[in-house]
Amino acid sequence: MNVIVFLAEGFEEVEALTVVDYLRRVKPITVDMVAIGDSLQVTGSHHIEVKADKHIDDLSKLDAYEAVIIPGGMPGAAHLRDDGRVIKIVREMNAAGKLVAAICAGPIVLQKATIIAGKKMTSFPTFEKDFPDSIYQAKAVVRDKNIITSRGPGTAVDFALEIVTVLTGEKEAETLRKNILYGTKKKQP
Repeated sequence: MNVIVFLAEGFEEVEALTVVDYLRRVKPITVDMVAIGDSLQVTGSHHIEVKADKHIDDLSKLDAYEAVIIPGGMPGAAHLRDDGRVIKIVREMNAAGKLVAAICAGPIVLQKATIIAGKKMTSFPTFEKDFPDSIYQAKAVVRDKNIITSRGPGTAVDFALEIVTVLTGEKEAETLRKNILYGTKKKQP
């Protein structure tokens, strides 16, 4: 099961890499980090450089993918929003009923692709006004059919777990949750 995570200059590292890392821990998910710029080397908003697996121009068979994920971060999300190739892929994946997920500022890409009107969704709080035709909810993660949105770096784990749940089921998500010790409380001495 193949997943696209788009990377553009200025992406939010926590949102992108938490999702990539956690999804890669779950079989049979395979994640392709896909760059949209001139190079496979992409620098995040906090100056962490990542080498993508593929370039957007090398994506040939979209039907081989089950999901597309849009990290936030600025100006990364704006670069994704302003790239016609990204918008075309998001629209095609949505039309095919595939999973489309975006976090933080990332939902501006879904807005530009015109796929969230009338849908429940969330984003980083300062972007709420950018979604006048959506049913905005101030929750950590919101799922409306094939679309998942989330609020920001602090919700990246919940976002990743929801993606795993949709792609592989609750059992795999619960296994991942246990393996990463998510939700465990520290015992005081």
